[in-house]
Amino acid sequence: MNIAVKVDAESDAAEALATPLAEINPAKVERFQADTIWPYFERLRAEDPVHFTAESEFGPYWSITRWDDIMTVDTNHEAFSSADGIGLPNRKAMEEQEKIFAAMGRPRRKGGAGFITMDEPEHSVHRKAVSPTVAPANIAKMSPLVRQRAGEILDSLPIGKEFDWVDLVSKELTAMTLATLFDFPFEDRRKLTHWSDMFTNMPGHGPVKSWQDKAESAFECFAAFGELWNQRVNAEPGIDLVSMLTHNPATRTMTPEEYQGTVVLLIIGGNDTTRNTISGSVYALNKNPDQYAKLRADPDRLILPMVSETIRYQTPLAHMSRVATRDIEVGGKTIKKGERVVMWYISGNRDEAVIEEPNTFDIERERPRHHMSFGFGIHRCVGNRVAEMQLGIIWEEILKRFPVIQLVGEPTRTYSSFVHGYESMTVIIPERA
Repeated sequence: MNIAVKVDAESDAAEALATPLAEINPAKVERFQADTIWPYFERLRAEDPVHFTAESEFGPYWSITRWDDIMTVDTNHEAFSSADGIGLPNRKAMEEQEKIFAAMGRPRRKGGAGFITMDEPEHSVHRKAVSPTVAPANIAKMSPLVRQRAGEILDSLPIGKEFDWVDLVSKELTAMTLATLFDFPFEDRRKLTHWSDMFTNMPGHGPVKSWQDKAESAFECFAAFGELWNQRVNAEPGIDLVSMLTHNPATRTMTPEEYQGTVVLLIIGGNDTTRNTISGSVYALNKNPDQYAKLRADPDRLILPMVSETIRYQTPLAHMSRVATRDIEVGGKTIKKGERVVMWYISGNRDEAVIEEPNTFDIERERPRHHMSFGFGIHRCVGNRVAEMQLGIIWEEILKRFPVIQLVGEPTRTYSSFVHGYESMTVIIPERA
């Protein structure tokens, strides 16, 4: 290990140990961007796995950091509701958004992010409406086009020159696939990337310049998808996500707010997991050259396990949250009705009690798909197979073309405790295969 990296890791661990337990705020965004979160979660798993943060920019909340306790919450949708949002709501952000929406003379969008913020029985009705688009048969039809477009992206990359992998590969592939899933105008596909980043970032981070900019961009997105709805509601049924919603009797009559929430969910869900795993795999393989050598030597056997190991190791969405519908005990602590509970998937994926040597990136694990990154229970990620399909294809095509992709310096990480990813990552491809 590089000496400087080792010293930094020791310093991070010392700070985590020195912080009074009651003062630990696991969602502190700056630590995610600096990648100094790990010792805090390690300490919580060991000393206080059901931890209460009394004061934070998100208000009070409980943190669930061990695998088994996360499973307890995630699989009990009766006691833990998603209706009040699945992320940690930043209070300042909500206040600022209310002001801007009011000043623009437009009511703030009500409801959450689609069916992921619905409880039963509404949740299953809306989820079933979009499920056929991401079913195995439709994925099989889509995969040749994804492969063709992945090849075009890779063939356009510069050789022997530094470039931003996130921009030219990770964002581009996910934008292409999302445009295919929505049957969105292909020439405007990067708008989908922009909107995803806009929804998940605060002003000063990602593409968001101000609260006004964020609101205007949101309205642009909703207007574009409103037009798609109007085009398809009376047209012949298609297999894209918008057509599925317009022609399903259960969702054809959804309110504009419900439709907008579903659009937000599908844009973010279809973008962040795949995009940040593509980047995360290049990063992890560069940091673990022995694993990169194994992958190159036996790609047919190891590409899919490597993809799953990266999804665990990276954990593209760090958490999901719920609100308790009644007083309930978890891990020996009583969580009261109305209190917010955060399931830290990023911590569960490093739980030493469940995963052997969890801090090691190992593409030959016996059970590579044994991770929590897609969630569990009724809200398990509906597009997980699409994500795995894209990731498998892009790595098959990468290994046909490039002997190695070299990381140049450290990446710029996302300023978020929800999306665990990369804003930019400079690489160089020395030569083609």
